Amino acid sequence: MDPGFGVYVHWPFCAAKCPYCDFNSHVRHQPVDQPRFVAAFLQEMASVGALSGPRTVTSIFMGGGTPSLMEPATVAAILDGIARHWHVPDGIEITMEANPSSVEATRFHGYRAAGVNRVSLGVQALNDRDLKFLGRLHNVEDALKAVRLAREIFPRMSFDLIYARPKQTVEEWERELKEAVSYAVDHLSLYQLTIEEGTPFFGLHKAGKLIVPDGEQSAVLYEATQEITAAIGMPAYEVSNHARRGAESRHNLTYWRYGDYAGIGPGAHGRLTAGSGKIATATERNPEAWLRLVEERGDGITEQEPLDREAQADELLLMGLRLREGVDLARWQGLSGRDPDPEREQFLIEHGFVERLGNSRLRCTPAGMLILDAVVADLACP
Repeated sequence: MDPGFGVYVHWPFCAAKCPYCDFNSHVRHQPVDQPRFVAAFLQEMASVGALSGPRTVTSIFMGGGTPSLMEPATVAAILDGIARHWHVPDGIEITMEANPSSVEATRFHGYRAAGVNRVSLGVQALNDRDLKFLGRLHNVEDALKAVRLAREIFPRMSFDLIYARPKQTVEEWERELKEAVSYAVDHLSLYQLTIEEGTPFFGLHKAGKLIVPDGEQSAVLYEATQEITAAIGMPAYEVSNHARRGAESRHNLTYWRYGDYAGIGPGAHGRLTAGSGKIATATERNPEAWLRLVEERGDGITEQEPLDREAQADELLLMGLRLREGVDLARWQGLSGRDPDPEREQFLIEHGFVERLGNSRLRCTPAGMLILDAVVADLACP
């Protein structure tokens, strides 16, 4: 199975910083010089394209930040640039993240005309109390308007919800999930609220002013999520992602199947097969510092690390075990040069954390997904 080649473009600006978010997003109170940033994106594409060599793109993803703050002309210029530096077949998946608060019908039509055919909406909750708690700028009415517009304009859509919110019950979450599906979505990304260091929520949590569900409560909510989504025809195909058959995110599957992808823009990461092996790339996170680097030398890359075969095997395991389809063992063995330790594997199988799919694949069970990091560490250990 060819995991494909994706292009990820990071738009780093937001209208406001959410208190739970540790993504590379920045608020600017003056208008962003979009033409200048477009020119830098195109320049960095040329540099990354020289690293990757000629490739056929299987998916494009514009993330952030809030990409829906871009003008449609900016999106069109970025997509035209990608097509100049790599081969982009007709009809591939082109996704843009959007926040309901920045959605306008004319803007959505402009994105569609530019080539976007899938939108991912950051809805996050379907009640106004929790949207306010999460620091979102939209309310439920805004969110549903955005959902309706997206369904009318784009062939495919997804939206995000955050659960394991303070005092959230399983019954409340079940009602919210069923409501989400009623809006004719074919893909949902469902994330547990996590307290990330460096965010406002981290300080509140440390001071005892923000109480979130403990590990046991979170596990109950996670298990309920799997049961509810399976029953309504949107089972998990990855730890946090659920879709009707055929509606899985092609771009994210490239990540989880450990394919190559080019990372363009401030704070973007990439994995490229170049020259004698695979390299990991990362760019400067600060938007203005990234811009200066690109204008001075042609790219904003600050890290370009060769990955040896053992490191690649570890990354393949880490990403692939997130998927319901699991990991291709022959590929992992080819990179690591060894078989899984039979005693460790047997221990994990006997305790119901992993299972074999024939002789060719290994995957986590639902119980194993709850302790995924520990399972990966156990299997990766030589």
